[in-house]
Amino acid sequence: MSTLPVIAAVDGSDDSLRALDWALTAARMRGAPLRAVHVRQYAPWAQPDVLIAGPPDPADDPVLDQVRTYVSRQAAPPATEYAALEGAPGAVLPELGSAAQLLVLGSRGRGGFVGLLLGSNGMAAARDAECPVVVVPRPGREVPDAPPAAPGPRVVAGLHTDSPDDAALAFAFAEAALRDARVQVVAAYPWPVLTWAVPGDFAPATLEQDAVEGETRRLAEGFLAPHRARRTDVPVDLYVPPGDAAGHLVAASNGAELVVVGRHRRRLLAPARMMGSVTQAVLLHAASPVAVVPPGSAGPG
Repeated sequence: MSTLPVIAAVDGSDDSLRALDWALTAARMRGAPLRAVHVRQYAPWAQPDVLIAGPPDPADDPVLDQVRTYVSRQAAPPATEYAALEGAPGAVLPELGSAAQLLVLGSRGRGGFVGLLLGSNGMAAARDAECPVVVVPRPGREVPDAPPAAPGPRVVAGLHTDSPDDAALAFAFAEAALRDARVQVVAAYPWPVLTWAVPGDFAPATLEQDAVEGETRRLAEGFLAPHRARRTDVPVDLYVPPGDAAGHLVAASNGAELVVVGRHRRRLLAPARMMGSVTQAVLLHAASPVAVVPPGSAGPG
């Protein structure tokens, strides 16, 4: 069986070159081929006033020419192929996930509005692709100080104890093993806990914070146990803070190799693919690359 490629979406922007760098490293770690894809939305051959018989050869694509030169200058680059596709990137890129083990793109491309933290193509790919999607941010994002962590490389994983995502945890452990890193699991719990009192009013629940934290930790340890057993070589740090999960994950992204979050499962009354508010917030604000893992996705390699 052939190894599925790591796909890097490129468009000639600095953001896509950063994504290409990340994809090159990921392909080398996995022993996988790299596929650089340029989706051309506004193709000259498709315009009615341009008389060209069919699309041009990918060899004539200036963006892919730039990428070929860049890859050729790398030390021990993986086997790389190049593809030029036509269409709307937000529709074409997610479709590539069915034939990839990983799809990597920059937080923004050449299009979109100045000041956007995440382009529409990145959001569409993270929401719709069948494989894990890694979005590489621009450097210099300011985030809160990271929580205390053991020295060395780490992969951060979000864990929601009410609806744990085994695919995201498996991906985080596998990625940490590839990087000789530890997994820092963030299992935040809501505090203060509010209960419904009368219509339109909420009152603090009569719960002890230590009890809520202890129960969250107990549940998290149970969900982590099978992953620890399978990946005995990966150290694990469990962080159980009160409050907003997205804020804690963004803070933990400071200095991390990667932040791993899950994507919502399809539900009976909401069959369309969705991303939760925590995943969206992490994509928008994390300082490190973010991997969005669909339910049931296999780990790296």
